[in-house]
Amino acid sequence: MDPILKVNNLRVSFMSRDEEFEAVRGVSFEVRKGETLGIVGESGSGKSVTARSIMRLLPSPPSFMKEGEILFLGKNLADKTEKEMESIRGRDIGMIFQDPMTSLNPTIRIGKQIAESLRKHQKLSKKEAKKEAIELLKLVGIRNSETRYNQYPHEFSGGMRQRVMIAIALACRPTLLIADEPTTALDVTIQAQILNLMKHMQEQFGTSIILITHDLGVVAGMCDRVAVMKNGEIVESGTTEEIFENPKHPYTLKLLHALPRLNEKKKPKRTPLILPGTDSSKPLLDVRSLKQYFDLGKGNVLKAVDNISFHIKPGETLGLVGESGSGKSTTGRAVLRLNEPTGGEVLYQGIPVNRLSQGEMKVMRRHMQMIFQDPYASLNPRFKVLDIIGQALDIHKLADSKDARKKRVEELLDMVGLEPSHALRYPHEFSGGQRQRIGIARALAVEPKFLVCDEPLSALDVSIQSQVITLLEDLQHRLGLTYLFIAHDLSMVKHISDRVAVMYAGKIVELAESEELYSNPQHAYTKSLLSAIPIPDPKIEAKKKRTLMEEQTDEDKYHLHQSELVEISKGHWVAMPKVVANV
Repeated sequence: MDPILKVNNLRVSFMSRDEEFEAVRGVSFEVRKGETLGIVGESGSGKSVTARSIMRLLPSPPSFMKEGEILFLGKNLADKTEKEMESIRGRDIGMIFQDPMTSLNPTIRIGKQIAESLRKHQKLSKKEAKKEAIELLKLVGIRNSETRYNQYPHEFSGGMRQRVMIAIALACRPTLLIADEPTTALDVTIQAQILNLMKHMQEQFGTSIILITHDLGVVAGMCDRVAVMKNGEIVESGTTEEIFENPKHPYTLKLLHALPRLNEKKKPKRTPLILPGTDSSKPLLDVRSLKQYFDLGKGNVLKAVDNISFHIKPGETLGLVGESGSGKSTTGRAVLRLNEPTGGEVLYQGIPVNRLSQGEMKVMRRHMQMIFQDPYASLNPRFKVLDIIGQALDIHKLADSKDARKKRVEELLDMVGLEPSHALRYPHEFSGGQRQRIGIARALAVEPKFLVCDEPLSALDVSIQSQVITLLEDLQHRLGLTYLFIAHDLSMVKHISDRVAVMYAGKIVELAESEELYSNPQHAYTKSLLSAIPIPDPKIEAKKKRTLMEEQTDEDKYHLHQSELVEISKGHWVAMPKVVANV
């Protein structure tokens, strides 16, 4: 059978200041009817440039195709005019972009954005296009599609916006679907829903898929064949089983071993240094009945954090996991009083943080710091690294001269694995992983004992995530740090955390030792999170799909607002339904 798509010796370059950068270097691959090809690699490997080249969506200038053929159904897309490509895009080749919020027009209603493609390529009337668009919204699992048709993108969650992108991409039943990192910004449960939806659409319409991702767990569960890209080249390709069971290239091996798997046993943790003056028998941080409510107006109140309690011992890492909107980051901000809590108490070494004055809180911030989620947005682009880190030293008067300040900044950079010369660079001159290291150095500048790590890995590639985790563990061992580690990646949380708390809808529904929670989850929500995590092993993924067909037990069918946290065994707490007496 002839391939649907055949790419031969594709070379794409970008011009910058009279210099040429070759982003794609002699890439060749093919996609057959009804199969899924996974293209994997880190940021900058050329994956997205390759995909956009197929669609002819790269800006020209500064980009240009130097060489190669893109044969789609036997015709070379490289020879097509822009007008000819307009008739192919959407109708014959669909594309799901990485960020649905920037890909959808915020000023146009969702339904009209789907109907636009139908009217252009299928020549449907306005009424017919609306009817078909509503059916597509139903098809991708969006309830109340008639009402949703008239809503705007900002009224949809991230997962629902991605479903809309899939509906647009599949509106004209394309022969080929290109999905560029379609699940990167999504939680594991939403990711599982999106991938299942894509697979269902493929089975229903016989669509061929190119799936671009850096998540090998996603590849294991979705793809028939895999191409591994590095520095603009395909360094290895083969069936999914061949790549996972017998990888040949060192880079493929590096990707496969970059992150710990959920089914792997946790490595023994090195004992952290206990700082002088710290009583290891008492909690360093004690959170009691913490509440964070937001007034939405018209009598509506959002209970982002709803009466939660936990403690963290010196040198311990407590993982806090859950989906977006569960209240994880709000908890971290409330603990540090970046948001003023609505109620409850936060005790740091017995001191009630929420009762401190502004002056006292300034002193307390020397002991409690935060590593922010986005290394791109959390660093001031106008400041050099010397001043970004040095600012903390200035505020707390920890350097008595410019030379001492510069020396301390260089020491901190060396501590997080960066060069002292990096102090004179701006944030845009660093990669994502390097920026996150700068954020860590800034947090460590005032020598804190406690760090809130708010999704510090979500913007990074898998191998960079592994490096940052290793760094955090090493710093904890050497400096005696205590972490509240907030994340939605349960595989990583398992291996860095001593205990794990699971949040859902503003409440902690389960809290236990790391190994115990993963090996014997008690709460329905914890089970759903664990089952949704893709594991980089095709055989395990296939077995998981069979297991997921089983029905939930009666104990899993609960109402969260009628539950309370109960200790079912020593140190293992879980939300259980309240016993309500019949009156």
